[in-house]
Amino acid sequence: MFRTGCLVLLVCLLAAVPLTAAEPRPVIIDTDMGSDDWMAILYTLNNPAVAVKAITVTGTGLAYCDAGVQIALGLLALADYGAVPVSCWTETPLLGDNAFPAEWRTDMAAAEALALPAGGQPAEQDAVTLLTSVVDESLEAVTILALGPLTNLAAAFETQPALADKIAMIYIMGGAVDVAGSGVTEDNTTAEWNIYCDPHAARLVFESGAPITLVPLDATNAVPVTLEFLTRLEGQHTTPEAAFVYTLLSGSTGFIESGGYYFWDPLAAAVLADESVVTLDTRDVTVVDIPGDENGRTKPVGNGPTIRVATAADAAAFEQTFIEMLNR
Repeated sequence: MFRTGCLVLLVCLLAAVPLTAAEPRPVIIDTDMGSDDWMAILYTLNNPAVAVKAITVTGTGLAYCDAGVQIALGLLALADYGAVPVSCWTETPLLGDNAFPAEWRTDMAAAEALALPAGGQPAEQDAVTLLTSVVDESLEAVTILALGPLTNLAAAFETQPALADKIAMIYIMGGAVDVAGSGVTEDNTTAEWNIYCDPHAARLVFESGAPITLVPLDATNAVPVTLEFLTRLEGQHTTPEAAFVYTLLSGSTGFIESGGYYFWDPLAAAVLADESVVTLDTRDVTVVDIPGDENGRTKPVGNGPTIRVATAADAAAFEQTFIEMLNR
């Protein structure tokens, strides 16, 4: 009887102890700071299951280094997120001279026109050193959200190959596995821009041994930005983050109406938060990094690195989580 009473008492005491919520996952955002990156970053900053430890800007993408860093600091201030180190490294690919068209790239004038709140100062470390140190010093494996060319990550792996063993997952928005590419040149119909701008870097990352989940055009083609979504967001933008995204998209109605605007990077951020928004398959995929009409292609081959590939997406589920997270 005494033992039974003690057991009952113990169960009651345990039931009265509140469960401790899981600690947020440490995340590094590696980004080229295009407009869809801004949306993905705000979504991630608002995710309570994530602790953003650094933002590393890759200057080989859609924004020049100084503009990208300024926008990242402004987004952190807009979200009232607190101090997060931000830096860039280079505007030159590891190999080759592939690049986004100059007229697409964000400079300081365009960054200042966004009128984001004043942020802090850039980190003293360059992006590669910052990324490496955050991963090295973390007590648990770090997740990386890669939203641009993979120049920074490849340089980090070249400097310290063992870094791959300390990474929980790299979620990469990039590539086109079983669908057509972005049409980066008249003859190259297989590559996607993020991979094309530094194919050698992408190949190094794919072959690094780090676990990779690729969110390519195969999945992002299912999540277009639509006027219907914009109308929905018009009635649901109660936070500064949601209001910023609404203003951004409201100024892009021509692009939306063209049918060529997709939630590329926001989908990758959503997959990091909840993989159920996409269908994932395990595939062998290599990156073609030699000159020619397939330069930058993410090519499914029998002997390529084994990675997870998002092959489809649930647009309704994505839109729901995207609006909810922006309005947290």
